[in-house]
Amino acid sequence: VVIFYMIYAAEGVIEYLEHKEKVMKGGGENAIARHTLRNRKVLVRDRLRMLLDDEDYLELSPFAGLGLPYGDIPSAGCLTGIGKINGLWCMFIANDATVKGGTAYPITVKKHLRAQVVAMQNRLPSVYLVDSGGAFLPLQSEIFADSNHGGRTFFNEAVMSAMKIPQVAVVCGSCTAGGAYVPTMSEEAVIVHRIGTIFLGGPPLVKAATGEEVSPEDLGGARLHSEVSGCVDHFAAAENEAYEYTRNIISTLNYELPEEDSDQVEEPLYNVDDLMGLAPRCYNHSMDVRLVVSRLTDGSRFQEFKARYGTPLLTGFARIEGYQVGIVANNGELTYEASLKGSHFVQLCDQRDIPLIFLQNTAPEPAQGSMMSAVACASVPKMTVVIGGCHGGDSYAMCGRAFDPNFLFLWPNARVSILAPGHSDAFVQNEEEITQINEMLEEESSAFFSTGRLWDDGVILPQDTRKVKELANIFYLISMWLNRRFVLLL
Repeated sequence: VVIFYMIYAAEGVIEYLEHKEKVMKGGGENAIARHTLRNRKVLVRDRLRMLLDDEDYLELSPFAGLGLPYGDIPSAGCLTGIGKINGLWCMFIANDATVKGGTAYPITVKKHLRAQVVAMQNRLPSVYLVDSGGAFLPLQSEIFADSNHGGRTFFNEAVMSAMKIPQVAVVCGSCTAGGAYVPTMSEEAVIVHRIGTIFLGGPPLVKAATGEEVSPEDLGGARLHSEVSGCVDHFAAAENEAYEYTRNIISTLNYELPEEDSDQVEEPLYNVDDLMGLAPRCYNHSMDVRLVVSRLTDGSRFQEFKARYGTPLLTGFARIEGYQVGIVANNGELTYEASLKGSHFVQLCDQRDIPLIFLQNTAPEPAQGSMMSAVACASVPKMTVVIGGCHGGDSYAMCGRAFDPNFLFLWPNARVSILAPGHSDAFVQNEEEITQINEMLEEESSAFFSTGRLWDDGVILPQDTRKVKELANIFYLISMWLNRRFVLLL
């Protein structure tokens, strides 16, 4: 049975690696050559190497933008994630100008907004590496007008500033049209000489309106904005200097850093690599979820709650990387009794301010409203990992995306759809329609279909679920800001 699961899981891993290879190439060889040789700019991942303390950062939704109706937009044209700058956890939002020249697509806007939400939820200082050509005009109706379109990024910047969340912008390329608001609404801004520009309308628009020819540097370059307009605060002669400025700015934020006690961290007794063979194919083919939990928790210890009641749902307390968490994991169909048990446990964790982890592998069955209410109203941080199926109303009770978990990740084998593939015959009688719907569900329930549309925060390999600087980082952040909340209250 384990071999069967490993073969199935290997198929998902191959697809994972193919997607990873694709996004690592950015906009392709020609675009990379134009970016580095002609424009003399540094590639976005190299920029992050200069900005962050190390390469052990958590990248969010790296496969977003792949397989969309308007084509592939690798990494949605921007990299977002959480990394350390001078020892302080920060959110970074970095445009990749090798992808479509840095043009913002609807998925780019969505990814940018999601990063800002994560920053607000966890009160993370945010750094914007701006190198954007503005909105993709043929899709302007999906970028401009609605409440969660492009303008929301500037609204969020204002709200984050009011929340006293520091924001720093590095202008390392073009900031045209709406993009010009990003650095000017940040607390501090750095601009790179001969590379960074800020203007609402570029030289072509000036010529069309006035007939005057002007260079980008004279219209909105580093000297103009650092010496005349005052829109930026720091003039950098080169990119490496800009990131050194940024690191120095972060060091002045006067944030008290909690100490990390790595001595108390205990590895699981069971090998985390076994998780590859434990990835459920679907809710019809799943092993006891305790096998998964025992490979995630410190020392493989788990204090089960209501072990003999509502057994299709596993609930209990554990520690991951030293931090106490409550675990809610599907172990079968979410029955009435299991739902009552889940409601009780979620409320217990909420009362004790213990972050919750949901390991989701749900069947397409009607959900129990009491547990949905408990999950929706719980104020503690919540994180969901879809280890198998994410189907029907039960997925809401297990803190699916609609119930606003702080983070939601998928294993490569995960399936996300209102119905599981092959189960439409209960709702449709016509054989031809059944076949069509099942084929559609097979394609659209894929983890990679989901993550390409940013319905989650990324696909992770099962054996990386516990890995340091993956989920451990998240729990560290959650705990840090949870403690900060109590300090402020006191």
